[in-house]
Amino acid sequence: MPLMKFEITSRVPYAGNRRFGAVGAYEQVDGTAHFAVDPTHPANTRICDLKLAPRNAAGLVEFTTDLSLVLPVDAAQANGRCIVELPNRGRRRVVALMNCSPPDAPVAPQAHPGDGFLFTRGYTVASVGWQWDVYPSPELLGLTAPWAMEGNKPVGGETMVEIRPNERATTRLLADRIHRPLPAAPGEQFDARLLVRDWEDGEDTLIPRSRWHFARETPTGAVEPSAEHVWLKGGFEPGRIYQLVYETDRAPVVGLGLLAARDVAAFLRKPLGTNLLGNGFRVLILYGVSQTGRMQRHFLSLGLNHCEDGSRAYDGLHVHVAGARRGAFNHRFAQPSNQTTPLWGHVFPFADIVTSDPLSGRTGGLLDRLAGAGCDRDLPKIISTDTAAEYWRGDAALAHIDATGRHDLPEHRLTRRYLFAGAQHTPGYLGQSRTNPGTGTIARYPLNVLDYLPLHRAALINLDRWITEDIDPPPSRHPRHADATAVEREVVLAAFGRLPGFTPPDARRLPFIRTVDMGNEATGIGRYPAREGAFYPALVSAVDVDGNETAGIRMPDITVPVGTYAGWNPRDPVTGSPEQIVAMNGLTLWFAPNEATRAANGDPRRSLAERYRDESDYGAKVRAAALQLAAERYLLEEDVERVVSAAIARYRAAIAQ
Repeated sequence: MPLMKFEITSRVPYAGNRRFGAVGAYEQVDGTAHFAVDPTHPANTRICDLKLAPRNAAGLVEFTTDLSLVLPVDAAQANGRCIVELPNRGRRRVVALMNCSPPDAPVAPQAHPGDGFLFTRGYTVASVGWQWDVYPSPELLGLTAPWAMEGNKPVGGETMVEIRPNERATTRLLADRIHRPLPAAPGEQFDARLLVRDWEDGEDTLIPRSRWHFARETPTGAVEPSAEHVWLKGGFEPGRIYQLVYETDRAPVVGLGLLAARDVAAFLRKPLGTNLLGNGFRVLILYGVSQTGRMQRHFLSLGLNHCEDGSRAYDGLHVHVAGARRGAFNHRFAQPSNQTTPLWGHVFPFADIVTSDPLSGRTGGLLDRLAGAGCDRDLPKIISTDTAAEYWRGDAALAHIDATGRHDLPEHRLTRRYLFAGAQHTPGYLGQSRTNPGTGTIARYPLNVLDYLPLHRAALINLDRWITEDIDPPPSRHPRHADATAVEREVVLAAFGRLPGFTPPDARRLPFIRTVDMGNEATGIGRYPAREGAFYPALVSAVDVDGNETAGIRMPDITVPVGTYAGWNPRDPVTGSPEQIVAMNGLTLWFAPNEATRAANGDPRRSLAERYRDESDYGAKVRAAALQLAAERYLLEEDVERVVSAAIARYRAAIAQ
């Protein structure tokens, strides 16, 4: 078994010994997982540079990851199911999201227990570190990866980092987000290039080499050499996009994170003799959100649900807000937090089933390697959940509409796909700042306040019942050509352009997916920057007269609205490029409280007073809509009152504006 040893470093009560219904108390067990994988095994051959990693005396490649378990103290009370989480940029998220924890709950060594949703049901949660460039800390989980070697020397070569500033500064880290950088190799590097463009698909301009250096500005204003930073005279301009191509002198074997995700499964299925897991878990569900949802898609595309011993790793996957992309998870010099740079994570295939792509000339499907060669036993059941934001960034529709943009695709028998209509990438809430906490970008309009988490956890329960009871989940819901709910983004922008005082983004500067050529994908060794070609179609949900989406699962906030909700939001001028949208953030525009205010504002949308007699009338309509969703199994019955209360709170906010 590739996971050779779990070295426990901490074993403490979870959530202050809080009891979760009949299941009782939970504990958290943290430690280090020690892996040793065979670089010559057929199940591992698609991992880039694995054969160049140092080997032990048995010819195996060793590496370690952080591993954290939250499980019932009384193993007899566990439900036999384990959710294996891929932490997003090192952060544990599944407990906070499924348990509807407070939105301001900090990232901490123990996840906030919220309402205890997972734990009152007896689930165990395992969080496995997989990302090589996460700095070690008690809050974050990561992986220690070996370097690829040629003889006694680490592999070096040309790599690239993308920089998207939201405020002017002279110094930037050579990394995506605040992660470990790939340092510049020693020497002047006169061939290194710093390119800048005004928007994602704009023309590149080469910045003279004399204007920038591998250096950083100190607090005293001095400029000192630094292999981990780039310094630009005059500073990086907010709203513009920079790509730095340079030489580095090391290449971590990034794809070991994918093997860690696979091989922890076999470990969890077996009795361990550690008085932790009883007889092992009957059902394993792999969970990812955003970055790690894209990693799940990469995992599937490489056929990695097939373990070294021939067993199936996971019975099901819940893939959340990943759209149709993969990511920087298995090529030389990959920085896994990268999400926007056009690399191999943006390439065909996008759909689960086999399709033909006239733009790239390729044919294939995401599940080919698992579905082919008699390996159907390795196929997990998959539920994918997206928000409007993944459609507006240009890619999500490609998972279910062909590459021409003209035809709906058949659905794979083991997959379901849902759009959470009108929602932004992260759950919304009243009172949130317009600043994106991940990127620092400021949105122009108030952020989307729609909380989709009740739909999110209903999807998990539907996946569980599909696996354990063979009960099919409710039908997929997303934009389709068949019912005219899939449209181009310009159609929606035209509808928003009728709103008073609203400045829509420039449709020509919205993000797109394009064909990408950066070398031999099979080897994982690329050339930079990528050469982009033809544009794929970017389709989104149509909207109704209020500007709310008509496709997908429509929460009561959409069917019985107090405002207009969108999964996109223009950049505020203070962060530059106001004609573009903020990645991942949406907006909420309340209706006028009464007819007089509506008329004074010139708002074409009916006022709240025209729609609802009072709060009681509104609450009754919301409850009826929530009960209908529960009857269709898109919402759990136990969450009906949660949804109603949240909608009424938003009604009060709209009235009080």
